Amino acid sequence: MQICRITGTVVATVKNSHLKGKKIMVVQPLDLDGNPEGKDYLAIDTVSAGRDDKVLVIKEGGSARIVLNDKEIPVQAVIVGVVDAIDIPDS
Repeated sequence: MQICRITGTVVATVKNSHLKGKKIMVVQPLDLDGNPEGKDYLAIDTVSAGRDDKVLVIKEGGSARIVLNDKEIPVQAVIVGVVDAIDIPDS
């Protein structure tokens, strides 16, 4: 799983039939301090997240297909939660 920030949305008039009705978001991976880390990628939204929300993303095709309950969907990443806070205790 990865913590990301939503940076945009994708609008497509033509989609794979398995993606119809699914909201596609652009997400930016973050480090634990909230700084951008790595390249943006696309993820299917399952939690009605919005732009600038911090979210929890599963970035593994098999798990993504299980969450979406569709063995044929061409997806690698799925947003599964909105992050309200991150608490890392001092060691």
